[in-house]
Amino acid sequence: MENVTDGITVPREKLYRLYPDTDTFEIEKRLNLALDGYRRVYGAGSPRLFTAPGRTELCGNHTDHQRGLVIAAAVNLDDAAAAEINGEAVIRVFSEEYGASTVDLSELSPRPDELGTPSAIIRGVSEYFTLQGFPAPRGFNAYISGQVPVGSGLSSSAAFEVLIACVLNGLFYGGTISPEVMAHAGQYAENNHFGKPCGLMDQMASAVGGIIGIDFRHSDKPEIERLPIHFSDYGYALCIIDTGAKHDKLGDEYAPIPTEMSSVAQLLGGERLRDLTKERFFEELPHLRGKVSDRALLRAIHFFSENERVLLGLEALKKKDFESFLQLERESGLSSYMHLQNIYPSGAVSDQSAALALAWCERLLGEKGAFRIHGGGFGGTVQAFVPTSSAEQFKTDMELLTGAGSCRFHKIRDAGAAEIIL
Repeated sequence: MENVTDGITVPREKLYRLYPDTDTFEIEKRLNLALDGYRRVYGAGSPRLFTAPGRTELCGNHTDHQRGLVIAAAVNLDDAAAAEINGEAVIRVFSEEYGASTVDLSELSPRPDELGTPSAIIRGVSEYFTLQGFPAPRGFNAYISGQVPVGSGLSSSAAFEVLIACVLNGLFYGGTISPEVMAHAGQYAENNHFGKPCGLMDQMASAVGGIIGIDFRHSDKPEIERLPIHFSDYGYALCIIDTGAKHDKLGDEYAPIPTEMSSVAQLLGGERLRDLTKERFFEELPHLRGKVSDRALLRAIHFFSENERVLLGLEALKKKDFESFLQLERESGLSSYMHLQNIYPSGAVSDQSAALALAWCERLLGEKGAFRIHGGGFGGTVQAFVPTSSAEQFKTDMELLTGAGSCRFHKIRDAGAAEIIL
């Protein structure tokens, strides 16, 4: 794996890297939403354009927080910002999704009254850059036009975080900050200012772009491998299905996963599960029972098997062996269901939307595709790989269960966070 250190700007003639299979008229219409919004909110000016994509996790469900392995990708939905230096010590951001935020840069430390707000992210990203030795950022005005909806399973939070980092990078640091550092800035802001524990996968996928393998063994400097692959080359389409079960207020379900996994590692002298070998864990497993919950052991089993699947999946993609990759995706989904147990909230009986959607995928696809819980889980979205020849029929049949508009096909976006040069 290689470390990614190159920043990026995208000129007009390469906009296809940001918006694959989209004609020029639609691309300009999309970017004008940000430019027109800026002028409507702030008046005349000469704003610059920035973009950060949503992401999809392809394999490595809940492994990043244990310093594990992940395959992730940027998708063709993005947040786009029109932004301009304002000559003040204040950042003003108007987001179509979140509304107006104002951040006074005279104080960058976390503020309790900003917990859970966009202002916390803006302040946190700004502080992170100063902590890394960069000059303190100055003020800017920005208007953000968002295509990555909250609760879409495509990590709208990471797209917003990385976009703020990208704007600061372009306006004040000459584009010299690497995608890796921008990703770390987003994670820092979410953990320390916004008040939500998270790994680094979402931000890294948004910042870097394309399909990437990520090794988080050294979480301060993860190793990244780019894979120049598009699923359409193999006759498959990537589908994200909104199951209708909201997953934006499930901190009590998410938080125990890293806690329980780490508790197993600590019993065996490690800090995270990546500190242990698979062989040591399974050798000790019978003796661990009763010292931690059975669920913690099952979740540790998932970690070790999922890490292996990521390695095998990367090899399969490099060899263009897509059938083997699909089999690994099916196994990943089964492990999340049986071992990780993040399909629906604990004790949920009447609403098991994601489980039902997975069962429906199984009936519709059989062995002709793959399907799995997507991202954090406990509802939210399901991911499916669908033969392109039957994609429209799959969408029609799927939406009989999950509702009109719930089944959306996405393209892989080759570029990550970038400034657009028109």
